Amino acid sequence: MDFGMAFGFVFQDKDWLRKVLIAALVSLIPIIGQLVVLGWGLSVTRRVMARDPQPLPDLDFGNDLARGFQAFVIGIVYSLPIILISVMFGLFGSLLGVDSGRVSDAVRVLYTLLSVCFGLFSLVYAIFMALALPAAYANFLAKGSLGAGLAFGEVFRLVRAAPGAYLLVLLGQFIVGLIAPLGSILCFIGVFLTYVYGLAVMGHLYGQAYNQAVENLGLATA
Repeated sequence: MDFGMAFGFVFQDKDWLRKVLIAALVSLIPIIGQLVVLGWGLSVTRRVMARDPQPLPDLDFGNDLARGFQAFVIGIVYSLPIILISVMFGLFGSLLGVDSGRVSDAVRVLYTLLSVCFGLFSLVYAIFMALALPAAYANFLAKGSLGAGLAFGEVFRLVRAAPGAYLLVLLGQFIVGLIAPLGSILCFIGVFLTYVYGLAVMGHLYGQAYNQAVENLGLATA
């Protein structure tokens, strides 16, 4: 993987500012805009998977919206365990009456221990999702099927085939998380520019990781 290329490829496109600015403006649309730019970022992934020498795409509202919505569904499915456990934990706390303050010390200690366990589980699961979702998105793009993103065996196989590549994706997510707030320096629209830039960076890393995984598995890339 070329980690640095993911952060620099955007600026190699002569029309990069126009493409990023349009995506940033679309991202201002509530909900729909977020799905569109998610799909736009994944179109970067698809181009990298196809070894396209110009991986930064123009925004295609309809197709990007459809792609982004499917990716959103994939993300929700992978998030279900943590969502369900959060709901159950909240209900458990309500049944115990923890918020009322009218509970015994033993119950309070039990709830505290469960809270710590839940927190640790949430951390581990967040790391798992950060590794699995990029592979799920790429498998979905490669097969052109929502079901491919939910084919857990295939997804885990990709991650196992290139753990180093997917750890670099995780590192990239951390760095992008540091870059995104810098947009506030450029006032309101700057936040959205750095947000969209971050999606492009991550899209590039997703594509690289997938190509590395299928290469290690001896399969043809998309």
